[in-house]
Amino acid sequence: MKNILILTISWAVSSFRPTIIPRSPFYVKATNKILNKWGNELFSVSSTTTDLEETAQRDIASMDEWASACGVERCQGFQLVATNKENEPLDVGAMTTVDLPAESPVLFVPSHIIISADQSKNEIGYIEAAENLFYKLGTIDHTPYFYLFLKILIEYELGEESLWYPWLNSLPRYFSTGASMTHFCCQDCLPPLVGNLALSERTRFRQFFKSISYCDLISQYTKADKKLAKWAFNIVYTRGFEDGYGDVKIVPFGDYFNHDTNWEIQGNYDDQGNYYAYTTYDVPAGSPLRMTYTAGDSSNPSFLFARYGFLDESSPATFCKILIEPVTQELVDTGYSHERMLFYRGSGEASEEVWDVLLYKILGENNPEHQQILYVAHMNGDYDTKQALHNQYYSETLSALKSHVDGFLAELEDLSNRTVGRDRNVHPRLPIILQHNEFVKQVFLAVRENLMYK
Repeated sequence: MKNILILTISWAVSSFRPTIIPRSPFYVKATNKILNKWGNELFSVSSTTTDLEETAQRDIASMDEWASACGVERCQGFQLVATNKENEPLDVGAMTTVDLPAESPVLFVPSHIIISADQSKNEIGYIEAAENLFYKLGTIDHTPYFYLFLKILIEYELGEESLWYPWLNSLPRYFSTGASMTHFCCQDCLPPLVGNLALSERTRFRQFFKSISYCDLISQYTKADKKLAKWAFNIVYTRGFEDGYGDVKIVPFGDYFNHDTNWEIQGNYDDQGNYYAYTTYDVPAGSPLRMTYTAGDSSNPSFLFARYGFLDESSPATFCKILIEPVTQELVDTGYSHERMLFYRGSGEASEEVWDVLLYKILGENNPEHQQILYVAHMNGDYDTKQALHNQYYSETLSALKSHVDGFLAELEDLSNRTVGRDRNVHPRLPIILQHNEFVKQVFLAVRENLMYK
């Protein structure tokens, strides 16, 4: 990673304490506009709104000044730096220039600038038609994100009159999420699991875009602007996180913590809704300050790729890509799970669950009686019986695993070949898709080499 200093101002605070900060004039003005709608149109879109061109400059410095004016506090040595590689769109993350002991306060963000799904719903009002659609499609758990999505659109329309304008103007315009990929990229260039995850993101965006029409607070101009809607959708899903109390929140400035498997930062909320971030261990000067986007689960880089649009090279393992249908309860009990059936990057080892599930599948096809003996032994913790079956069918299981690895490597080669000659202007996410496939390929090559000595 190339770190380029963007902000050289460090803000020192003696401690982080909840503070009562009055609503800014911009907040009051924006709220009054929401309350004073008329007819079918709330207001016309402001003439000064965030430039959504993918090449637009991100104004980080103004956002930093805005955050301080709003009461955001950060520890001594806290800085924002560029974390993108050369020739990639600007990505920004946090770092420290001083040593930070474990459990040190790093960041305080007051509740009045935190964007909450519950509060957004209270401001906007219950939208029955949209929620009925979400229920019908089996996506009711995404309704909090939908209200955040509407809130972002409303604040965008307010332009410079929005309290959050400096923050919105600092955000990325270019995304490599599943929602931003073309159908060809998802369907024809990615392995099945991550491809389906990416397609799910695209489908969810279409649902959100359709549901904008049910909100009277959004202008007709915005309702027809798919580019704007996709940007707002990506902002919500890449920067919104559950708070542990049933709400989903976006924490401006706190959303500049990037992800890593070995995260340095843990965030929490107090009773007043203020956000605090602390170090999880002793962090030396010059280190990045990152959080986890997966609640500590480092086994599913495919989800991170589809949802957030980046390749998690810090992940120690990846799903083995063995897909079995139908998925029965016995199969799940045996260990069939994307989070448990893993190939490890460094060693090339396969997790115990990979061997258990493969043996269970083989026995189901050839010896159902032994399959049940394996299942009962597994459920009862009978290691000796289970190991005896593994020993008896080892050659068959090893052969099946080798065949899977070789077959998947051939599939990866075919997927990459499909990108040859494709117009990168039409499919601009192809480079990161090829990086993803190469990452998976290297893991599988390590596993194949390891299996040669079994």
